[in-house]
Amino acid sequence: MTSQPSSPTINRAWLPYIALVFGVIALGFSAMFVRWANAPGPVVGFYRIGISTLILVPFFIARRRKGAKITWGIMIFPILGGILTALDFSFWNTAVNFTTAANATLLANTAPLWVALFAWLVWKEYLKTAFWLGLLLTLAGAAIVLGTDFLNESTLGIGDLMAITAGVFYAGYFLVTQRGRNHWDTLSYIWFVGLVSGICLLGISLGLDMNLTGYPLQTYLAFLGAAVVSQTGGYLAVGYALGHLPASLVAPTMLGQPVVTALLAIPLLGEPLQAAQIIGGLAVLAGIYLVHASREKPSI
Repeated sequence: MTSQPSSPTINRAWLPYIALVFGVIALGFSAMFVRWANAPGPVVGFYRIGISTLILVPFFIARRRKGAKITWGIMIFPILGGILTALDFSFWNTAVNFTTAANATLLANTAPLWVALFAWLVWKEYLKTAFWLGLLLTLAGAAIVLGTDFLNESTLGIGDLMAITAGVFYAGYFLVTQRGRNHWDTLSYIWFVGLVSGICLLGISLGLDMNLTGYPLQTYLAFLGAAVVSQTGGYLAVGYALGHLPASLVAPTMLGQPVVTALLAIPLLGEPLQAAQIIGGLAVLAGIYLVHASREKPSI
């Protein structure tokens, strides 16, 4: 009698997809935790990165026992990556408190656009027509989203501009990581980036005379949620998915993060979407997708 495949084998085949969906949802909660924390952006970033880095210490130690020796020459990559991450978190966490959660998440995810432009201007990479179409769509959509907030006298689009700035620093992190991953394994690199960015965020918080303690219980629970759910859970889940699924599938799927944030913000933060935000947001997402597609390397 022919044996049937066991259900655990079938289930394992779906694990990367389940991990990817979980990662998108976990990262989509990021803005919720920032708003619930009701603390300065750099402080939220410090606790989010700091707690996550502590959680990963045992895994980092175990990985280093099996990995190659670290030389000072390659430390430049996680150091730069950590600084850029700290600046990204500082601006984005602050942006969430000056604009809607949906806008902040959407505009920060324009990072692939800035990566492609840098690659074109500095690394002289050829960009296809699809990229320029994606660029126009992204800029047009961002203009609509920005225009919606410029009409609001209480924000004047400051939060949106901060979110775009965060996206630029996020793009810088991608560019540094692209070179750094030639010398580092994933876990060791992420851990060192977390350590450096945590130190930077601590310095920014103290330098700007921001309180690190004295918050209500809700704030500390939000810090913990951001660290465990979004930072550790979200990044590890996406990292697991990338180890089993092609980047051409994972990268466009990550565009679901702003959508998840926008949907969560309706019941959790009481932020209903306006028609202009929906139209502009869809244009930005379509533009970023085209940017991704235009830079996909053909399989050999």
